[in-house]
Amino acid sequence: MKIPNYENAIIPKGKITDYLLSLSHRDGCNKARFFLRFGFSQAEWEVLSDALKQHVAQHEVARTERSYFGIRYVIEGVLVSPDGRNPAIRSVWFIDKNTNIPSFVTAYPLKGKAK
Repeated sequence: MKIPNYENAIIPKGKITDYLLSLSHRDGCNKARFFLRFGFSQAEWEVLSDALKQHVAQHEVARTERSYFGIRYVIEGVLVSPDGRNPAIRSVWFIDKNTNIPSFVTAYPLKGKAK
């Protein structure tokens, strides 16, 4: 199963530049070191955004979690990277109960599967 409406997925610029690719973010710095290692950069943040949209479009839902607020979707699979090594990652998306548009939450390496 794919995430509903994955083609309309929203990834705010700040989630990429101020979190996933920020070496100074308290919670994101380890993720930044990971993604930067594969050729992603803050200067070209759209490359990671596009890769994450491709990730959600290409891979099936691995797990869902329902709550009062909506549904959390977990996607696992390879991420096409600028350096071509294409690491295995987990991305997390959320669809609020009042909308049908997936919003990006986070992404991180799959343990034991990163190159």
